[in-house]
Amino acid sequence: MSSENLPLGNAATELVVRSAAEVGDAVRSQRKRLALTQADIAGLGGIGNRFLVELENGKPTVQLQKVLDVMDLLGLELVLRPRTPRLP
Repeated sequence: MSSENLPLGNAATELVVRSAAEVGDAVRSQRKRLALTQADIAGLGGIGNRFLVELENGKPTVQLQKVLDVMDLLGLELVLRPRTPRLP
């Protein structure tokens, strides 16, 4: 499988994340939704399997560019906007 064959994310689905653990959960969920293994993503992205394990486990010190690269492979993107108020 090549990265060109990966589907794009669903634009109707948005998720607000505020922690490394939530980013990891979102990445894991999307990877599983696409029926890909960590080894598939590691091979496509030219990154180590250990990095993916750490990312999906919410390690807060993973390299941002690698996170963005993995998200791109999975059809995800990071959107920055002013924070919305949290409900009590």
